[in-house]
Amino acid sequence: MEMHGSRAIAATQQQTWEALLDPQVLQACIPGCDKMETTGPNQYAASIGVKIGPVSARFNAKVALSDVDAPQSCTITFDSQGGAAGFGRGNAKVKITPSDAGCELTYDVTAQIGGKVAQVGQRLIDGVSKAMAEDFFKRFDDEMRKRHPSAASSSASPAVSESAGASSGIPAWAWIVGVIVIAAIAWLMLRS
Repeated sequence: MEMHGSRAIAATQQQTWEALLDPQVLQACIPGCDKMETTGPNQYAASIGVKIGPVSARFNAKVALSDVDAPQSCTITFDSQGGAAGFGRGNAKVKITPSDAGCELTYDVTAQIGGKVAQVGQRLIDGVSKAMAEDFFKRFDDEMRKRHPSAASSSASPAVSESAGASSGIPAWAWIVGVIVIAAIAWLMLRS
């Protein structure tokens, strides 16, 4: 799975960079995330629980940053495991550039999924990922507006632009791509 896109953020480049490296901000903004912690220099661990009706599943992810050029860019590598439900792994190149309205975050993601989830079809995975990404962006935008009201009041609502390889577009931000894939795997497995 390949994803490419951008997102306007109503905050400065530095403010956005700091928020995206803050485990508390990420935990609050990622749907179903009950743990996001620093495990070492440029390394994080996340745990996400997904509950559909009476059934629930838990996925664990490891995230590592490399090629860090703060506050402009980095490469993110992620590996998530959900036991028999499946896995998601890959990497993302993230770039944050200043703009008149704050900054623009762009990403190029290559992800791989496996296990039972690989049997359900790309369109269903894309739909779940899109819904979860939109939920993340709404929460992140709300958090940035709360933390930096002067930046938020001087800009319009953020715009989204995205494209995906051979599949339909997925508006996802690279930091959470791994977690979105995890949640999509869980959601799809619980439906089957």
